[in-house]
Amino acid sequence: MNVRPATAIGEPMSKKQKDKKSGDNCVDLLDREKEKQKIKPPSKYKVVFHNDDYTPMDFVVITLVVVFNKSPTDAYQIMMNVHEKGRGIAGGPYSKEIAETKANKAMAFARAEGHPLKATFEKE
Repeated sequence: MNVRPATAIGEPMSKKQKDKKSGDNCVDLLDREKEKQKIKPPSKYKVVFHNDDYTPMDFVVITLVVVFNKSPTDAYQIMMNVHEKGRGIAGGPYSKEIAETKANKAMAFARAEGHPLKATFEKE
């Protein structure tokens, strides 16, 4: 099978071939700009409670209800995860600022009551 190049004598060049020949890279630049403009969504974070030997389980449940608006049943399940597994997800997904605020609010609430509850936030 003989394949002749499209630029053989007497045959017109396609627009794409003309652009390549003339060095016009506008199409390539537009494609690169579109790639740069793709914005990924912000990361989401979760708030994690950590187990300790001093914070009462009832207080952890109360904190989950007050700070994270959990139902008493959900709060009890999360508290049991904290107690049995050493940590439990108190809430999320949140933006970084909201997760940080909720973790700080939970720890401030615990400190005001004299408990050493530790709450952190981490990427999902």
